[in-house]
Amino acid sequence: MNTFHSTRGTTDSLTSKQAIRQGLAGDGGLFVDDGLGSRRVDIDDLGSLSYQKIAHRVLSTLLPDFTPDELEDCIAQAYGHQWTDEEITPLRPLGEDYVLELFHGPTSAFKDVALQILPRFMARTSSTSDDPDERIMILTATSGDTGKAALAGFADAPGTAITVFYPEGKVSQVQQLQMTTQKGSNVRVCAVRGNFDDAQSAVKSIFGDAGLRKRLAQNSHVILSSANSINVGRLVPQVVYYFSAYAQLLRRGELSVGDGVEFVVPTGNFGDVLAGYYAKRLGLPIEHLVVASDRNNVLFDFLTSGTYNRKRPFFETTSPSMDILISSNLERMLYYLSEGDTRLIRTLMTDLSDWGAFEVPDEMMRRIRSVFGCGWADESQVSQSIHDCWERNHYLIDPHTACGYYVMSQMPRLANTPRILLSTASPYKFPRVVGDALGISTQGTDFACMDGLSQATGTVIPPALRSLETEQVRFTDVVGIDGMGEFVTSAAAAVS
Repeated sequence: MNTFHSTRGTTDSLTSKQAIRQGLAGDGGLFVDDGLGSRRVDIDDLGSLSYQKIAHRVLSTLLPDFTPDELEDCIAQAYGHQWTDEEITPLRPLGEDYVLELFHGPTSAFKDVALQILPRFMARTSSTSDDPDERIMILTATSGDTGKAALAGFADAPGTAITVFYPEGKVSQVQQLQMTTQKGSNVRVCAVRGNFDDAQSAVKSIFGDAGLRKRLAQNSHVILSSANSINVGRLVPQVVYYFSAYAQLLRRGELSVGDGVEFVVPTGNFGDVLAGYYAKRLGLPIEHLVVASDRNNVLFDFLTSGTYNRKRPFFETTSPSMDILISSNLERMLYYLSEGDTRLIRTLMTDLSDWGAFEVPDEMMRRIRSVFGCGWADESQVSQSIHDCWERNHYLIDPHTACGYYVMSQMPRLANTPRILLSTASPYKFPRVVGDALGISTQGTDFACMDGLSQATGTVIPPALRSLETEQVRFTDVVGIDGMGEFVTSAAAAVS
């Protein structure tokens, strides 16, 4: 059961519960399990299973120290009444292709799939210290959607607290209000002067600050963990919806067991598409995983050149959750496709930290390219894709999904292979961008834009988004990057 260790070394030997509770490895690496790929998920009867049954099958394979009853309870609580579609992640036709809707959870974004169940996982971990008052503080940087989904999952969860940082002025009005109006006695939210990469790097530094962590434990009885996809407990629930998409195709008779599929995935931090790679290693017959980027196309350049270089201009785009230059989850993929070479991963990550770039060996890049394709869309292509998708399919997409839609439209079609686009958020989280693309008036607030978009298209606004207009803002703090550690200390003291 003690199979999890860092991508940068093998000295750790943790169970999945321990890895979830800790979040990040002590050396700054991410937790991985060398058993991934040696255990397979049976897909022969997948088409007959509900989302909850598929989740149990997949998660029991990936988290072997959770008992069947524990997983069943976690899944029942996470995927129930709070979802607006009984399929949880329904698959819809989109012209000759399909779109997997990942936004039917309580915050209208794909992060809900994982962040509704992560608090349930956390509740079933146990302290390794002798402190009876110990509680976990979830510490997270968000580029837009993770923050609210994490807040919604952990608000008032027993034995936990949560602090979320977001880049000031670089999330949509709706995203900001979702976070700053969050209820709960154990939550704190703070804007950061800087971009998401700055905030994420600072959070990693806080995790790596042994002195700070010791003070938090002694003074506030708080240990830190993460709700970003650097936490394995946040990553593995996302694997489930790849199997669910396949099951829905089987039920419709669109393929037979063993037939291949192709996924196009909008991604910035590489977690959403990495979950597809995990699904492939578990036996799902995925022919290709296509990484779709926005103008911050660092992943595209890496996959085409073999060199990852974060020292480049940073662009603020209409797809803010993908405005990322340091894709943290890439490290896990590099570990697996280097065949577990921790020394190489340690060297690559040191080069990225010290020099802002690293280069992957040619043979390893050949293995990577055999699995991952790539493409990207600029702002005009995103806008045009939103317009074209509506005109051709009468289907609304948000700007992140539009990056994937554009990339998919440029790809050659594989014969007899269904293509599935992952739709990451409700278009009503970005009503101004979507309205502009459709030529609809976008005067006034985001809520006026929501109303105009709904009236023009006949589509329904998610009630939880529309009601934000009248919610009370609770959090207005803003700090610089160098003030994040002090904010965490004060937040820990306030909830201890």
